[in-house]
Amino acid sequence: MSSPTSSHAYGIGLIALLVGLSASVVFYTSFYLPESLAKPSVSDHILHPEEEFFLIEIVPGAVIDGNENYVPNKPTVLLTFTNNVKWINNDDTAHTVTPDHRYADGYSGDFGSPGVIKPGDSYEFLFTEPTVLHYFCQPHPWMKGEISVEKSRF
Repeated sequence: MSSPTSSHAYGIGLIALLVGLSASVVFYTSFYLPESLAKPSVSDHILHPEEEFFLIEIVPGAVIDGNENYVPNKPTVLLTFTNNVKWINNDDTAHTVTPDHRYADGYSGDFGSPGVIKPGDSYEFLFTEPTVLHYFCQPHPWMKGEISVEKSRF
């Protein structure tokens, strides 16, 4: 009978496996993961539009259902010109800007005010993609608006 012989092949194989796993983890955390979490590349003209803000005003008395001063907003904004939209609350009551359906811009993230917009405060959002978006005020659901974001022709 012959006795089993010792081989270093298992040790070398184990070391090669550990080196390969380590290299994979370093690649994943250093190159793949940051690239996949990065914001999309957006033209500088879109990120810095010609107009500082496209202003949507929540008028005094807008909270009253049927008030003639409240006109639903249906603006069309153009990428590179007026795509940075700002809602300012000039009413005496707090309001929200809440989308009818969840909307997330690829660059700016989720659309919608993070809470109520108190009187005198504002909410702004930078649109970087064409869309048509319907929104409302959560405490006052009769206050509805629509915004259309389109590519500029020039």
